[in-house]
Amino acid sequence: MIEITDVAQEKLLEMLNGREEDIVGMQIAIKGRGPTGFEHSMQFVLAGEEPENAVVTEAGELRLFVDKESVDDLAGATINFIPATGGFDIENPNSPFDWDDPLAQQVQEVLTSQINPSVAQHGGWVTLLEVKDDVAYIELGGGCVGCGMVDVTLKQGVEVAIKETVPTITSVVDTTDHASGSNPYYEQSKNEPNNQPAKGGQAPASPFAN
Repeated sequence: MIEITDVAQEKLLEMLNGREEDIVGMQIAIKGRGPTGFEHSMQFVLAGEEPENAVVTEAGELRLFVDKESVDDLAGATINFIPATGGFDIENPNSPFDWDDPLAQQVQEVLTSQINPSVAQHGGWVTLLEVKDDVAYIELGGGCVGCGMVDVTLKQGVEVAIKETVPTITSVVDTTDHASGSNPYYEQSKNEPNNQPAKGGQAPASPFAN
């Protein structure tokens, strides 16, 4: 399901051998959806802390714990290590803009066709994280993070556009940490390799100004 190149496997085994903890494998998951692709999470799994909700597979000499909810979105992905940057890269053939949930797909289409082309003029973008109980959870990125006009962008632009086009949506929640510029829901854990995989990024200025 997931492949690891020889270079990436060699680097990961090197990192594993350099640690004193009893590491039994690596957990792979989709942690978000960026403007041009999925955002991935890779972290070592310690003995006794194996995730229960995971699909276990082997990739060469490595055991992978694939987040159950991410299995379909990670099918056919390849993990590589880029010596020039010193980081890992996950090449994922799947589209972050295709949702199994029809309601989420409708919200995504609003973001893709209406909102992101507008906020892109100011260096920003809006990412849909999920739709749950008729609530759309989004994250703002780029120039939208910490901007003084973010309330205008969200309330008069994003929320209005989504609700008008998808009336089933009752609320739009911005999960962005505008104070620090990072998403508080996806903090790096102590077991995550210190090499970030590549993330997967876009009229009238008006309500979408930021």
